[in-house]
Amino acid sequence: MSELPDLILLLILLAIVGGWLKLSHAREQATQEARQQCRQHGLQLLDESVGLRSLKLRRVQGQLFWERCYTFEVSIDGDDREPGRLWMSGRTLTGLSLPTIQSHLPGLITEHVPPQAESNVVPLRPRLRRDSSLH
Repeated sequence: MSELPDLILLLILLAIVGGWLKLSHAREQATQEARQQCRQHGLQLLDESVGLRSLKLRRVQGQLFWERCYTFEVSIDGDDREPGRLWMSGRTLTGLSLPTIQSHLPGLITEHVPPQAESNVVPLRPRLRRDSSLH
């Protein structure tokens, strides 16, 4: 008589372990993606890890997908910690949010934009390195 509840409990336990393993593998993929994006934008990925922030069910062209949001911290110049986020659906990067980098170099001429034409979008500029050696 107690075989059915034991079987149901075992199936629930297997589903939980399977879900955990799948999310763990997805986290590894997100860490690799964050590392690649940081390298591409001249940032340093701190702690070499990402953390799952949210899991949402999204509808894209009539199909349902799980979209995962991961947070991580980056450094622009080695002395700071800035937040970053990336969104993934399966193995595909669907969104990326990195800190804004503004150059404050001497002799850099910038145009003044009138207040009515200002935008909240700031272009990401590559960081200039002092030497070409790897750190």
